[in-house]
Amino acid sequence: MGTGAIIVIVLIVALVFWFVAIYNSFVRMNAGIDNAYKQIDVQLKRRYDLIPNLVEAVRGYMKFEKETLEAVISARSKAMSAQPGAEKFAAEGALSGVLGKLMAVAENYPDLKSNQQVATLMEELRTTENQLSFARQYYNDSVMTLNTKVGQFPSNIIAGMFNFRAKTYFQIEEAARATPKVDLNL
Repeated sequence: MGTGAIIVIVLIVALVFWFVAIYNSFVRMNAGIDNAYKQIDVQLKRRYDLIPNLVEAVRGYMKFEKETLEAVISARSKAMSAQPGAEKFAAEGALSGVLGKLMAVAENYPDLKSNQQVATLMEELRTTENQLSFARQYYNDSVMTLNTKVGQFPSNIIAGMFNFRAKTYFQIEEAARATPKVDLNL
C-alpha cells in the first residue's frame, strides 16, 4: 500500500469522525433543549400549585379585586391546558402578566402584606417566577446554540441530511411585557 493510499484512508477516517462528531453534537443539543423545556415544566408545575393557594389566601382581603383573581384563575387554566410550543408560550406569557398584576395589587393592601401566609406564598411565587425566568433563559440559550449550528456551513448539510431543524424560542406576548397598571380607586 502506497503513501497516497494511506493519506486517502486517513482523510476518509478523519471525515467520518468529523461527520459523527457533528451528528452527535446535534443529538446532544436536542437532548439539552428537551431537558431545558422540561425544567420550565417543573417550574410551571410549581407555579400552578402555588396559584390556587395564593388566590385563596388573598380572596378575603381583596374583595374589590375579584376581576384580578378571576383573571389569574382563568389564565392558569389556559396555561395548564395549552399545547407545547407557541400556544404554551403565549399562555404562559398571559399568565405572567396577570400574576404581575396580582402581586402589584397585593402590595397595596397593608393588611394583606402583613399576613404571614400570604407573605410566604408571595415569596414562594416570586422565587418560582425567578427560577422560571432562569429556566426560560437557559432554554432560549440552548435553542440559540442549536439554531446557530443548524444554519452554519458545513454543519447545515448534516442537519439537513438528518432532519435537524431550528427550534422556536420561548417568547412572551407584547401584552405581558407591559407593566401592570393597578387602580385602587374604589
